[in-house]
Amino acid sequence: MLESLVDLLPGLGVAFGQTLAMLGIGVCAAILFGGPLGILLFIVGAGPAASHPLARLLGWTVDMIRSFPFLILLVALLPLTRLVAGGSIGPLAACVPLSIAAVPYFARLVEQTLRDVPQGVIDAARAMGASKLQVVVHVVLVEARPGLVLALTVFATAFLSYATVAGVAGGGGLGALAFHAGYERFETDIMVFTVAVLAALVQVMQLTGARLARRLDHG
Repeated sequence: MLESLVDLLPGLGVAFGQTLAMLGIGVCAAILFGGPLGILLFIVGAGPAASHPLARLLGWTVDMIRSFPFLILLVALLPLTRLVAGGSIGPLAACVPLSIAAVPYFARLVEQTLRDVPQGVIDAARAMGASKLQVVVHVVLVEARPGLVLALTVFATAFLSYATVAGVAGGGGLGALAFHAGYERFETDIMVFTVAVLAALVQVMQLTGARLARRLDHG
């Protein structure tokens, strides 16, 4: 067992880096595109704007993409993946469906977090003459900072499983290592060790996110 794990270390380092790359690109896409989309969903989802056809279409589109099982979405996006990444195999190719899945997933988390801001705080800002945009930027987003950090933490830990599935399907990373080097070769120790690495990574992300959220909450 020890010898097989020692032989695994070089490949483990490469696979770990590939998983972090896929996770990092997916998280960046979620923040850059899913964050603003979540704010937009929050804005159009309140008041008379919620019944507007464009608001309904936006919400329906987000929910439609979220409802796809990731493996099916990965296969359905193969033509786009080949067009963007020049192929369908490897971490870079896996980042295409990962990023597309990340945006609506995180957008709904952001929307829900913003909706959790106490209505009294929003009403007080409006009573002081703040515009709707000022309320969102200077009140809602500020009050929601700890919740947004926790939402991002929840998203990142859950999204790690997406990156693992993408790895097994040809993207590389720890998922591919656990499946091909562990499961298919009946090397149970390799598979268990790889799963332990994934579990440790989840714990690190959860502890980091919780600590940052506490600091923002008390800041």
